[in-house]
Order: sequence, then structure tokens, then C-alpha cells
Amino acid sequence: MTGQRPALAWHDASAAEVASTPSCHHCSEPLPREPAQRAIDGDGRAYCCDGCAAAARWIRDANLGDYYRLRTAAAGRVGGDHVDLSVWDREDVLREHAHTIEGGRRITLLSDGMRCAACAWLIQKALAREPGVREVTANAVTGRIRIDWDPARAPLSQVLQRLASLGYRPYLAGGDARERARTAERNRWLLRLGIAGLGTLQAMMLAEALYLDFDHQMPAATRDFFRWLAFLLSTPVVFYSGWPFLAGMWRELRMRHVGMDTLIATSTLLAYFASLVETIRGGAHVWFDAAVMFVFLLLAARMLEQRARNVASAQVDALARARPAFATRETTDGARESVALADLHAGDVACVAIAESVPADGVLLDGEAWLEESLLTGESGAVRKSPGDAVYAGTVNREAPARIRITCTGPETRLSQLTRLVEEAQSHRPRLARVADRIGSRFVVSLLFVAVLVYAGWRLHDPSRAFEVTLALLVISCPCALSLAVPTALAAAHGALARAGVLATRADAMETLATATDIVFDKTGTLSDDRPALAQVEVFDDFAQAQAQALRIAAALERDANHPLAAAFAQAGDGTRATSVLAVAGQGVEGVVDGRRWRLGRAEYACGGADDGALWLGDGAHASARFVLRESIRADAPAALQALRALGLRVHLSSGDAAAPVGTLAQALGIADAHARQRPEDKLALVRRLQSEGRIVAMVGDGLNDAPVLAGADVSLAMDTGAALAQRAADLVMTGPTLLRIPAAVRVARATRRVIGQNFAWALGYNLLAVPLAAAGLVTPWIAALGMAGSSLVVTLNALRLARSPS
Repeated sequence: MTGQRPALAWHDASAAEVASTPSCHHCSEPLPREPAQRAIDGDGRAYCCDGCAAAARWIRDANLGDYYRLRTAAAGRVGGDHVDLSVWDREDVLREHAHTIEGGRRITLLSDGMRCAACAWLIQKALAREPGVREVTANAVTGRIRIDWDPARAPLSQVLQRLASLGYRPYLAGGDARERARTAERNRWLLRLGIAGLGTLQAMMLAEALYLDFDHQMPAATRDFFRWLAFLLSTPVVFYSGWPFLAGMWRELRMRHVGMDTLIATSTLLAYFASLVETIRGGAHVWFDAAVMFVFLLLAARMLEQRARNVASAQVDALARARPAFATRETTDGARESVALADLHAGDVACVAIAESVPADGVLLDGEAWLEESLLTGESGAVRKSPGDAVYAGTVNREAPARIRITCTGPETRLSQLTRLVEEAQSHRPRLARVADRIGSRFVVSLLFVAVLVYAGWRLHDPSRAFEVTLALLVISCPCALSLAVPTALAAAHGALARAGVLATRADAMETLATATDIVFDKTGTLSDDRPALAQVEVFDDFAQAQAQALRIAAALERDANHPLAAAFAQAGDGTRATSVLAVAGQGVEGVVDGRRWRLGRAEYACGGADDGALWLGDGAHASARFVLRESIRADAPAALQALRALGLRVHLSSGDAAAPVGTLAQALGIADAHARQRPEDKLALVRRLQSEGRIVAMVGDGLNDAPVLAGADVSLAMDTGAALAQRAADLVMTGPTLLRIPAAVRVARATRRVIGQNFAWALGYNLLAVPLAAAGLVTPWIAALGMAGSSLVVTLNALRLARSPS
């Protein structure tokens, strides 16, 4: 990379050195081959463009030349294009991303041009000289720049224009209000946990002194003093740190539902107020230590649970951050303007600089580009794109600037659709989670009833210990582990799957996938390459001398069919659009092109002939052209099928294609059960037959005609390039093209089922052991709190093992 070349010191450079060094003095990019295209400063230094020359001249005139001496990496190329930053002054943008401070406003933005500490130093010095700027902080490690400025003296765009003129293009760092709310929420939890930890530590020290007074030799005044200190320490822990549990109890009582928060809050308040009463009346025992330890350990367990949930929500955050707030749009006269993403429309041409995110879905116009799609597909490394290839919002441009014609924006982009899928996956309440909730609720009710019986029994046996034993019973048997067993495991598993490129869109998808015994594959676009090629073209009748005309009509019909076969005709299209397009599942597609209705598909559908496995073009009665397509097996298909067989799944193939290509592919992949010329109802019948034999069937498809069988299978997976209807009918959607995600998803589903089973077994075994011990009076309240927290910790840490990405 050019950014790794050593920089030249300002005071060392001379005209002779520049002549011998074919690189820009400012950014170290190679100089243009044509001398006329270079910018030469008055002192003889050469620059790759006027932008770099202007930046260097301003740095010199501002007496900031130490930048060139201090830097350890070359600056980014400034370029000569003027960037319109007026969109940064829009009130809707400032309202979301900036907030008011004394004397003005503050905004945090990103810049990917900061490569060393000298860049941060230059930014701070340069922006501080701009009118209205109060304070600037730049961080070269994170790439963040915080600017405090007075909008009454200068608009933000004026400040950022200076930043851009130095080669540091500004980007939004995300919604300021959203970031502050998230930070504030995290800080509140940390503060609650910190106060609970300090209070617990001090209360336990006082409780230890009281516990060690075995012979009751401590003076009553000292004992009462320790108890009142414990009361003061416990109060903020119970009512501030423990507020989430108190608020949860209030919500459950209002909903007439007894849950875990009710039991936690009840136990804590009983220990606190009973201790207060005993302190006032000088009783024998107090339990402040149990109350504060209960709150502290439960808060720690709750934060671990949140961490597991954040593993899944991190994918939503990453998808949301991937969408830029601004786009650079090319105007009709070739100039460029910066516009808000909401002002970008289909048909516009967007210019994407190096390291910028693509603002919307579109088609690459000219030149090759390398785009990093890891966020959308899970694939590492940049993907090569050629002119005409589809590009997606949120992918990052590498290597060279790109021009993209926008095809869809806003909620229709693939990025927005994936964001909705992840959010839906997180909001689902699977059957196992609902079962756990019901068990937990009934357990709480039963426990309260048992606690009353235990209290009554101990009142008869030893009244002095009745309350202590009952409190220990309530604390040690709190069903935290039971309530965490399912949701924590599912949250961690969904996060691992999302990072690997599989999104669950149905509540019980993972549970069913874990028990699958058979898997049925479609062929075209699933096991075979999704970019088939034309192997042979024959034309008849009126098209006998017009092969290009036949290809043009076929391309127009396939263009909006969203079928993998459309790729075979992509190069033959000239922009002609078909109207009244109708896709007939399992047969083909028809539509009107140049005022005439055409059909493209199987022979009997397109021209009334006998099916021969080729693709025919006709009007329903007469044939005009015949296309033979060549498909290749996906490179990763053999490894994926081998992995599935190793997991014990039986593999089937069900395709709408002719017997010859289906048999060839089945033989190459070792699939014994292959079915050709399958209509949608035939595929569904195959799945129903397997289900009638007691098999649990998973279906993998991508076409429009796969939607019925995807919906009818026990669990279904849709390919990322498939039709929208197929994706809506599927239980899981793969966001990348590799089939190896399927065995990875099966492994995660089975591991999740195993972990949930382990968690249930632990929670059940723990309570079977703990409840009798507590009821027998063998456990003190503070030891009960330790036992309960330890049980929850075991369950949570066991679930977090699922957070690792599947291999």
C-alpha cells in the first residue's frame, strides 16, 4: 500500500530529490505518467493532483510543517474533486447526530484518513483555527473526531470543508442520541453493580464479625452499631442496585403473573425489612448480608445474560452502522454533490471512493471493483466485481473508486432486508422458551406454597429459626438458572449463526433443524452454479437469421423473473423490458416484448412440443428458439454434502430440470435419491412422503417454485440469491453463497439443543438438592445466595460456549 511508504521531511526535500522520487510529496501516491497532469509547487515539489498541492501549501502557510516531520505514514490522497458538504448543515442531520452543549453544539464523526498520531495532531491544529470552533479532539486509533463549534459563527460544513481539503473525508459515526442512550444504559448497569459490590463487601465484613461472636461476648452497643452500619450500606444496594428486580416485580404483579423478578424482589425485601425490624428490637439475627449478596450476584448474572444477548444484537448494530448517512451523487453535467441517503433514488449514479460504504443496491457501471462483503455474506476478503455485476448497500469499496447506478434504496435494499430478518430472529419466543417460562412460573407458585409450609413447620419446631430457614429456602431455590437456560443459549446461538451468515426467521427453526433426519436440495442455483452459461442456441422460423433477436427477447423475459437462469442471458440484454410478466411455477415465464406475447421455459409450455431438457422460446404454439444451458457444480457442494452425511442426514435431490442434467449432477455428488422434472406439487409430495415415514425433513431451495415446499418442510433454508417469496417461506436464510453454512447451521442447532438440555438438567438437579437442604435448615441465607448465583453462572457460561462462530 502506498500509505506504508516513508514520508519525506519538509525541510529535507529539494527539487533534485523530487525529480528522483516518482511519488507525491503529500500522499506518496505514484505521480501521473504525463508531466502535464502533475502539480508543481513554487519550491519544485511534485504532487499527484491539485488537491494534494493545495493541502501542502495550506499546511506550509499555517506553519504546521512539523506534520511532515512527525508523521510515520503518508497522508491520503486529497484529489481534485470538490465535495459538497452542505448536507451536514441540515437540521434533521444535526438533530440526530449532534447535541447541544454550553456555547454551541458537539458532534462526533469518523474519518478513515487518519493513519498516525501526526494526522490527529494536524486535524486538531487545523480545525482549531476555523471560526466558531471551540474544541477539537482527534483519535488516530479509532478514527473518531469530536468537534465543539458555535453554529451562530460558522456552519459545520465550513469546518468540515477544511477537514476535507486536507484529505480527511468526514463520515457520520452513527446516531448520537442512540449512542449516548446505549452508553448511558451500560453505565447505569455498571454503577448499580459497583454499588452492589462495594455494599456487599462492607456488609459481609460486618456480618463476619457478628457471625464470629459464637459465645455472645460482643457488647450489645457494638452489635447494634454494626447492624445499623449494615442497614445504611444495604439500603442503596437494595433500592438502587436492586431496582430492576423491584420494577420487574411491579410489572409482573400488574400483569397478574408471578415470575422470577417477583421471587427475587420478595426475598430481598423480606431479608431487608426483617433485618431492620430485628435491628430495632434487638433480635438475635439479621440478614442484611444475604439481601445485598443476593442483589449483587443476581446483577452479575443478569449482566452476563445481557452479554449473551448482545452477541446476537451486535449483528443488527453492525448492519445498521454499515449504511452510510450520505452519498456522493453524480449530476447530469458530471459534477458531484453530497446528498442525504434519503435523497438518493433509483436511476441515480453514486460515486463510491476507496474505503467508503456503498450507499444503496445497484449495478457497477465501469471498471472493475473489489468490494468487501463480509458483513452481508460472512466471507472474508474482497470480492471482484465486473461492470454489470450487482453491488449491495453496506459493502465496502477497496482498491479503486467506483461508479454505481442505483437500482433500489431504503427498505428495499438487501442490507435493510437482512436487518429486519435479524431483528425478527431476536424477537421470537421459541417453544422451548415458552415452556421454560411456564415451568418457571409454576415453580415460583409451588415454591411460595412450600415456603409457607416450611415456615409453619419450623415455627412449631424452632420458632427462632423459622424466618431464617424460610428465607434461605426462597433464595437458594430462586429459578434463575431455569429461566436463563433457554433464552441465553438461543441468544448466543443466534449470534454465532448470524456472524457465520445464517439468519433464523422462525421461532422454532433451530430446534427443528437439530432433529432433522433428511435434507432435500433443489438443483439450479443451489447445488449447481447460480450463473449458468449458454452452451447452444438454435433459432427457427422468423428468427432463422436473427439469433440476437431471440436472445434479446429471452433476456427481457428473464430479467424480472429472479431465477438463476437469468444470468445466462444477462450479456444478451440491451435494456429491453418485458411487460405483463407472469412466472408459471415449474413451467417457465411469459410476458409481452415489443407488443407480442412470448413464453420461455419447458417445450410443452413454450411451444407445445415434447420436453427435451432444453429451454424453449415460443408463443405457446410455435417454437422460435431453443437454448441449451451448461451448469457447473458449486465448488463447495461435495464438501457440504459430505459434512451433512457425516452428521447422519440422508441427502435427496428434487429438481424441475430434465432427467439427464439431474442424473449427471446426482451421480457426480453421490446422491442416490434424485428426482427430475419435479413440479412444485411434486416436490411437496416428496417431502410429505418422507414425513409420513417419520422423517424430519429440511429443504434447501432458492427459486420461486420452491416456496410451497419450503413452507411445507419441517425446516427450510433459502439461498441468499433466491427469490423474495422463497426467503419469506423459509425458516433460515443464508446471507452468503457457500453451502458449507448448512452443515455449520446443523452443528450449531444440535449444540444448542445439547446445551439447553444440559442447562435444564443442571437447574433441575440443583433444585432437587438445594430445596431439601434449605428446608432442613442446613443452609444459611448468605450461603443460599452464593448457591443460587453459582447455579445461574454455570448456566450462563455454558450457554456462552455457543457464541463461538461455527466452523
